[in-house]
Amino acid sequence: MITSDDTAGAVDYETESVGVLVIGAGAAGARAAIELTERGVEDVLVLGKRGHGDAHTTWARGGINGALGTHDPEDDWTIHAADTLNEGHFVNDPPKAETVAQAMPEHLRELDDWGMAFSRTEDGEIDQRYFGAQSFRRTAFAGDHTGESLLDTLVARAQELSVPYRENVMITKLVSDGDAVHGAAGVDLDTGEPTLIEASHVVLAAGGYAAIYDRHTSRDDENNGDGPALALDAGASLMDTEFVQFHPTGMAVDESDPEWEPWRGRLVTEAVRGEGGRLYNTEGERFMERYSPDQMELDARDVVARAIAQEVAEGRGTDNGGVYLDISHRDRSFIQERLPRMYERFQELGVDLSETAVEVAPTAHYGMGGVAVDDHGETSVDGLFAIGETMAGVHGANRLGGNSLAETVVYGAVAGERIAERDPEPGTVSDDLRESLVEPHLAGLTTLADSDGTREPKPVLEDLQTLLWETAGLLRDADRLATGLDRLAEIRTAAEEMAVGPLGSRSFEFAVDLGFSLTVAETVLRGALEREESRGAHYRTDFTEIDPDWQRNIHYHAADVGVTTTTEPVGEPSDEVRAALDEGHELDYHQLE
Repeated sequence: MITSDDTAGAVDYETESVGVLVIGAGAAGARAAIELTERGVEDVLVLGKRGHGDAHTTWARGGINGALGTHDPEDDWTIHAADTLNEGHFVNDPPKAETVAQAMPEHLRELDDWGMAFSRTEDGEIDQRYFGAQSFRRTAFAGDHTGESLLDTLVARAQELSVPYRENVMITKLVSDGDAVHGAAGVDLDTGEPTLIEASHVVLAAGGYAAIYDRHTSRDDENNGDGPALALDAGASLMDTEFVQFHPTGMAVDESDPEWEPWRGRLVTEAVRGEGGRLYNTEGERFMERYSPDQMELDARDVVARAIAQEVAEGRGTDNGGVYLDISHRDRSFIQERLPRMYERFQELGVDLSETAVEVAPTAHYGMGGVAVDDHGETSVDGLFAIGETMAGVHGANRLGGNSLAETVVYGAVAGERIAERDPEPGTVSDDLRESLVEPHLAGLTTLADSDGTREPKPVLEDLQTLLWETAGLLRDADRLATGLDRLAEIRTAAEEMAVGPLGSRSFEFAVDLGFSLTVAETVLRGALEREESRGAHYRTDFTEIDPDWQRNIHYHAADVGVTTTTEPVGEPSDEVRAALDEGHELDYHQLE
């Protein structure tokens, strides 16, 4: 954990000044930079924690939503918004959900114009597939590598516009006086040099927090909660972090097998079910008939995930704690065309999807919550924006598959437009802020790197992930959540006893990530304990029903010690979307059979 070190000697650091700093080089960050540049803002810098083009966006495979009506012309943006609110169990922020739904058809056409490799119909139109809990086929896709194709497209467009990128920089603190943001500080991972970047506007596009859980679909070096934690520390508030989506189909493997163990929890894309994949228990039953006879495997992710957990709990699961996902009734050529990456991955592991079912189990996938922002993506801290998975509001209690990529491109454009309207000037950090905040923080980084305790950072981080999985996982109750908060204090103690390593080392990265993860973990546990109901991905075994009085958002605020919470009521949808909700559109799975 990073603490300010007022006793350390002076720390040398490099300084750079820009108008707009974008933290995160995935789809959201790239789209914001494109919008800013196209609107004439030249003083933009995009920072990536990894190499250029290496971002979590590439792990999003199944598709990106937009009501194009390629196959279902009766679909439109109001129904897309209604589906989003329905599956968010009406704790979404309606204007944000509507903004995404309304803007996406044009953004899909824009991406097509920029060369994105969408899968096509025989007529050459952008193809669209069914995805869970959506009334119509509105999920556009590029095989089963949609996120990779999306990021490739956005990076190519950014390069056409000569958007400046800087690789391998880890931001560890935002420079904020609580009222406005003035830049960010961190470490150049290539050189190990402390860095200050002055900026009048900062866009957080740094991902979510699903990797604070033991079994997750993210890489171990990202989605550790850095975006939300940075914003909270800067004076912004978080919202809805108790809502964590557990994807139904992560890989369930024999963890004692070194060939398979690295794949535990890794995503088996929803596209497999969208193309007809079926779930079976060990008794050969297609068990979703018991839980969702109309929508079957394409019901909302929270419904399918809990159904799998129930089958396993009642003794109808595999030895590896999962169930079977089977698409072998489809022709090999169909699977190779529609699911090329999945087919190749399992082929490399000795499994032919056209012949054999695979074991799957729920895995932490996405944080519906994040930083509280206004309709333009701006936080309560002037000049500080949060977009993509870092922000809250679009998804409510449960995210529709295909809406995450949609959110990145829409709110990247929305935030970019808002900032451009202000004609941002280069940032400056006052001498007072340098002396009181920046330099003590950078000295604290050096102190952290020099720590010579008895614990390695990565195992401590893994202990935290186990804690979250055991106490705030798919099934929650008051006792487990309270235990989680108690054990969190033990992890914090362990964090003070770490042996770290040089600035920029992987050990150093994990130590910094641990600090971020601890912050967000506390909000997840406190919010889940406070929300005494079951709603969407938040399921309390001691409060199993939705409570209408809890149609509210929990906001999290930094305190002298830990976090405090407040609640606010949810807004109302527009008349157009209310009408779509009243019409009651719903997918009937059996038309796929």
